[in-house]
Amino acid sequence: MRGLAFNESGFAMAVGIRIKLAGITEEQFDHVHDQVNPDRARPKGLLFHASGPIDGGWGIIDFWESRADFDAFAPRIAEGMASAGTEPQGPPDIKEFPVHEMIGA
Repeated sequence: MRGLAFNESGFAMAVGIRIKLAGITEEQFDHVHDQVNPDRARPKGLLFHASGPIDGGWGIIDFWESRADFDAFAPRIAEGMASAGTEPQGPPDIKEFPVHEMIGA
């Protein structure tokens, strides 16, 4: 995989990002996604993205080459939400986790 850091054992390292958006519906998410990434092009550093309904809102799981890549993309999310006139019920719940294993499709 291009651009990944490698640990001392020679294995590629990535970061997982889990986001919970309270009160967001599928329709709202799709409208925001149209603002954030209308052509559905892969942002720099994004390895994998999936989203779906969770209790009380919408959940997102991403794998990025680095936290810096996610942080560079994150302002587009806030801008997209503002453009779409959509706000979650409270701030997004964002958790980062180190990726131990990733198997490609």
